[in-house]
Amino acid sequence: MQPPEHIDNDIAQGRLRLHWADAVVALDHTALRETCRCAECQFKRHHGTPINVPADVRITAVAPAGYGVQLVFNDGHARGIYPWAYLATLAATAAAG
Repeated sequence: MQPPEHIDNDIAQGRLRLHWADAVVALDHTALRETCRCAECQFKRHHGTPINVPADVRITAVAPAGYGVQLVFNDGHARGIYPWAYLATLAATAAAG
């Protein structure tokens, strides 16, 4: 999957907007933090340990990483890479729910 043409990080509203040629998707900062795919978060989910995410968590930096993007959160979490296809799936799931 191709990277989006543009990314907007709306810290005030807690939304990350990804602009592809055929669609614009908005993802909630809290939801993105809860669905982190780093090894630590996947380990916790696999073992039934809750991932405690503050309701007011915000993305403070967005760094493209080739096949995806690294998101830095104000709770200090900055480990996971979010592949473009994974972000598109999260957006489709959010829209359907």
